[in-house]
Amino acid sequence: QVQLVESGGGLVQAGGSLRLSCAASGRTFSSYAMGWFRQAPGKEREFVATINCCGGSTYYADSVKGRFTISRDNAKNTVYLQMNSLKPEDTAVYYCAARRGSVLSWLVTTIDRYDYWGQGTQVTVSS
Repeated sequence: QVQLVESGGGLVQAGGSLRLSCAASGRTFSSYAMGWFRQAPGKEREFVATINCCGGSTYYADSVKGRFTISRDNAKNTVYLQMNSLKPEDTAVYYCAARRGSVLSWLVTTIDRYDYWGQGTQVTVSS
């Protein structure tokens, strides 16, 4: 069992930055691939970014590539999402997720393949 708690959301103007954090319960945190998803009102939850167990490999949705950076600190049981150059269309509830991923098959972008989810944190970008 893994418990995830997101934080760092808030209100920011377009062009600004936010850093989201996701704290995990932890004993086996380094065994999990981690992902960030988001859900805007009236829309389905969508993939944002993922990172493998050790932090050496990342993958991003085209909509955020070049603006967002996912990272992790296994010593702190925490994964981060640094969001720069924010746009109004980035407004959503952002969710942290974890899955038991093998070293060789860690890249998963679909919500059904993730095992644990946080409660979400609201990000609002004003125009």
